[in-house]
Amino acid sequence: MNSITVSKEDYLKAILEAESEGQHVISATLAHWLSVSAPAVTMAIKRLKRDGYVQVKTDGTIQLSAKGKETAYKTALRHHLIERMLSEIFGMQWYEIHDEAERLEHAVSPAFEAKLIEKLGERGTCPHGNSVLPESPLRRKKRGLIQLSEAKEQEDYIVTSLYERDPQLLLFLHKLGIDPQSSIRIGARNYDETISIETPKGAFTLGKPAAEKIWVRIK
Repeated sequence: MNSITVSKEDYLKAILEAESEGQHVISATLAHWLSVSAPAVTMAIKRLKRDGYVQVKTDGTIQLSAKGKETAYKTALRHHLIERMLSEIFGMQWYEIHDEAERLEHAVSPAFEAKLIEKLGERGTCPHGNSVLPESPLRRKKRGLIQLSEAKEQEDYIVTSLYERDPQLLLFLHKLGIDPQSSIRIGARNYDETISIETPKGAFTLGKPAAEKIWVRIK
């Protein structure tokens, strides 16, 4: 059996996460998510298809095979466990751990993974408020969650989860006082699609692109 390379694991995990979020995955999706060129994606998908990890439909949609899903889930689980280890055991800040876990996830042996599962459990949420696989917007809404960009004026909310693949966004939100499980009060929804908010760190104006990356529930 051929051992899977790091780059393949990254591609497969990205496809699985995008599918979990309800997206139709095409080459451009992966180029954007992984910050790689279109030709690099084309070559990678060709190899993944040849090795039986993905199928490519006539419209260009990329789907994981059963083999691809199994491999991708194992990588996603290792990432999740490492994030929790860095936070819960070593006290690393929540906005710093995603990139660290991206690097470490490929070095975890099955024996160490088993120890992490024994210590932390497989079903908890990571420090960003996410499960092993991200939920689709529809599933989140069925649980009563909304994006901050849709929040009502003069209401108080609790942050339930944050988009974790953008380290600059996470640091930016932390500096505004928008942390997992923190409270936010919506002041006004402005004409330019920004929203005026109050957090434990003060009053700020937040743009729509950032507000769409934050999921909240009524306090």
